[in-house]
Amino acid sequence: MAESIPVRCPACLRENGYTAPAFPCACGSPVTPPLDRSAAPRPLTRRTWSEAWVAVRCGACGRVGEWPHPEVGCGSCGTVCRVPVHPVDPRDLRDPGDPGSPRDQGRPVGPRRLVDPRHVVDPGAAHVPLPPTAPAPRPAFRPVTIRTAGDAVSTAALYLRWLGFTDVRRPDGPAVPAAAVDLRAPGLVAQVDPTTAPTGLRAVECVWLNGLTASSSCAYFSLAGYTQDARERADDLGIPLFVMDLTGMPQPVNDPADELVGTGAGG
Repeated sequence: MAESIPVRCPACLRENGYTAPAFPCACGSPVTPPLDRSAAPRPLTRRTWSEAWVAVRCGACGRVGEWPHPEVGCGSCGTVCRVPVHPVDPRDLRDPGDPGSPRDQGRPVGPRRLVDPRHVVDPGAAHVPLPPTAPAPRPAFRPVTIRTAGDAVSTAALYLRWLGFTDVRRPDGPAVPAAAVDLRAPGLVAQVDPTTAPTGLRAVECVWLNGLTASSSCAYFSLAGYTQDARERADDLGIPLFVMDLTGMPQPVNDPADELVGTGAGG
């Protein structure tokens, strides 16, 4: 198991424990980013795909691949920061078009556009999770690394099934590029935003209207978080909001999402 290290928050100076995740190399061995304990963590003010990956060498086969950059959220002030990693010798990096690079096994998720930090609301900054209303007898969710927009949609579908929703599927009809993707299940309408821009107010209201039309509950999954007005509107309407990081683990952002995780589909 990877070592847990203290990471000092650059905003409030609180130390948070952090354990780097392990990813599966092509050879089958686990790969863990080598954390640089001598360098200071950097606060994450905007999220871009070009900076969200880090080159890591497999200790078993020597292969160099690109994996999600380690991040940690402060348990006190909610600041998210990137944990420094020892760099790989540039001479050992593969060509960007090499199919062995995990990031290049599919098209990048959405356009590579900068995100204005004033419009991004970090999920840990203003949300204190509620205690679950009822324990759900479910095994731990097994995340799948997100490398493409399709991976983000698949992860949301897997998570909904893990919550107990059955027959989760995409509605029939042509897909709309660079737009939120619908997922449907009996009694549920969900949308997945796989782009690198924070989800806004209109998108949250649309999924609520779609759920109202279908006489179903609704939920939203976003890769880049939500704007402040979208968060506030979702709270007013009781819409569960989730964010997904590149490791493929959805996290609840508001109280309705905590309730959904606690009770599952039968709640």
